[in-house]
Amino acid sequence: MNESTELLSVRVAELYYEESKTQDEIGALLGVTRWKVGRLLAYARDEGIVRIEIVHPRARRLAVERELRERFGLQDAVVVPVPIVASELGGRVSQAAADFLAAMRPVPRVLGVSWGRTLSDVAEHLAMGWAVGVKVVQINGGVSLNRRPGTAANTAVMIAHKASGQAMLLPSPAILERIETKLAIESDRTVASVLGLAAEASAYLYSAGVADRSSVLVDSGYLTSADVDELVRKGAVGDVVGRYIDANGNIVDPGLNERTVGLGLDELRTAQTSIFVVAGEHKHDVARAVVTSGLCTVIVTDEATAQSLLEEIS
Repeated sequence: MNESTELLSVRVAELYYEESKTQDEIGALLGVTRWKVGRLLAYARDEGIVRIEIVHPRARRLAVERELRERFGLQDAVVVPVPIVASELGGRVSQAAADFLAAMRPVPRVLGVSWGRTLSDVAEHLAMGWAVGVKVVQINGGVSLNRRPGTAANTAVMIAHKASGQAMLLPSPAILERIETKLAIESDRTVASVLGLAAEASAYLYSAGVADRSSVLVDSGYLTSADVDELVRKGAVGDVVGRYIDANGNIVDPGLNERTVGLGLDELRTAQTSIFVVAGEHKHDVARAVVTSGLCTVIVTDEATAQSLLEEIS
């Protein structure tokens, strides 16, 4: 379009969006047809003269979600805008994950959940009555090794309670010092029954940790800062259900992996529904590893993380 037409489209947009005039009223004011008003409004949107943004805290970026689904072959994707206040990011993504879980149809009768700060936040955001009669099973060990209160059991119990369901807890540490101890614990009848149920869950909900000293595995006493530094040296970008992976989604320390209690990565990769909740720039590397290595079928994240994933393989 020429300059005069472009200026006319600006005037039409001002009248429509700022003055709340109808297309018929604008046509009468400017002496053009209603059809031309509609065409000028479409031009204004296409050329970026007008930008429409939904700013509700629970708004979603549908175009980015579609691109994620198509690019990575995902069942679904949920992407929320990055809030102006950085501290609100985790809560926005956790709320989106809670909304997604509550909207799932059919409702998962057995839901496998991991633990950690993100999952605890998702549990907090779930509304009472989000479902009815869901059995929630813990998919990786999480009994705290220090005096700080653990979140593993609390997370599963809260999610189950809000669904009038039952929580099946995994009464084991996440990581054992000896492989023999780990094998003995997994052969215990109670532990084996929980792991058996976890393997048959109809959906999984989990997040990922970063490979640094802020990890909940360090905070809970399973690993030292030096242990994590060594894992990073081996290529670790983060952990998924307590198992440290590299950028390609491969286990970086087979010995540590063998001493880790709970569901393995192969079960997540073959699951019908595995929901990955992740937020923040510090988790971009592990998010990329999870998505590109087929560890999830659904991602719930923020727009900056989503764009990072899409830009990486452009």
